[in-house]
Amino acid sequence: MDSVKVLIIDDELLARDLVRSYLIDFPQVEIVGELSDGFQGIKAINESKPDLVFLDVQMPKLTGFEMLELLDTLPNIIFTTAYNEYAIKAFEHNAIDYLLKPFSKERFHAAVEKGLERLKNQTTNSEEVSKLVQHKDEEEECINRVVVKSGSRIHVIPVDRIRYIEAQDDYVMIYTEDGRHLKQKTMKYFQSHLDETEFCRIHRSFIVRVDQISQLEPYEKESWVVVLKKGEKLKVSRNGYKQLKAILEF
Repeated sequence: MDSVKVLIIDDELLARDLVRSYLIDFPQVEIVGELSDGFQGIKAINESKPDLVFLDVQMPKLTGFEMLELLDTLPNIIFTTAYNEYAIKAFEHNAIDYLLKPFSKERFHAAVEKGLERLKNQTTNSEEVSKLVQHKDEEEECINRVVVKSGSRIHVIPVDRIRYIEAQDDYVMIYTEDGRHLKQKTMKYFQSHLDETEFCRIHRSFIVRVDQISQLEPYEKESWVVVLKKGEKLKVSRNGYKQLKAILEF
C-alpha cells in the first residue's frame, strides 16, 4: 500500500499527541496535518485530500458533525469522542469506527487496521458517516445555531438572527439580519428543530420568526399574507393561519 495521508482534528493538544504517538506503530502512515478546530479542519481536508481523518466530535468553534455537513466529499473518518453510552449506540448502529476517550493503544490499533483495510479495498465509510449525521439530526431537539458555507467562507448563524426561511427545492434559503444563506437541509428539519414558540411554519414554503411579523393582511378570498418588519410579504396557508392564531393568541 502507498503512503496513507492522515489528518488529526481535535481541540485538545494531549488528545492529538496521543493519536500521533500511537500512529508511530504504522510506518505506512504520513501525518499531513494536526488541527485544533473545525474551521482549520475543513480547509485542511479540502486542500490535502487525506485518506484517513481522526475527528473529535465535541469541539467549541465548530463540532465534528457540523464540519461533516460542510464537506463536499467525505474521507474515511475515525471519530474520537467522549460521548456518553446512549450516544455511542448511534455510532454502533451505523457501523462507524469510533474511539471512546480515553482509549487504549489496542483499541486504537483495531480502529486503524479497520481503516487501512477499507483503503486497501478502495472503499470509504462515507455512507455510514452520512447516516450517522442524519441520525444525529433526527435525535437532536432544538438547535441554537446553523452552520453554512458560502464559497470558502463558513458562517455560524445563531437562530435568533434568523428572520425567515424559504424552501428552495432540496435546499432552504435562510434570511438573516445580515443577508441570506443557502443550506442543504429540509423545511421539515427546521420546523422540527426550531423553537415552536418563536418560529412558525406559515406556508409549505416559509418558516417565519414570529417577532419579525409586523402585520397580517387579507390577500384573496380566505387567504392571507404576513408583512415582515423589513417589508417582505409572505403567503400564509390555511394551516399556517391557524398556527399563527394559536401563537399570537388573536
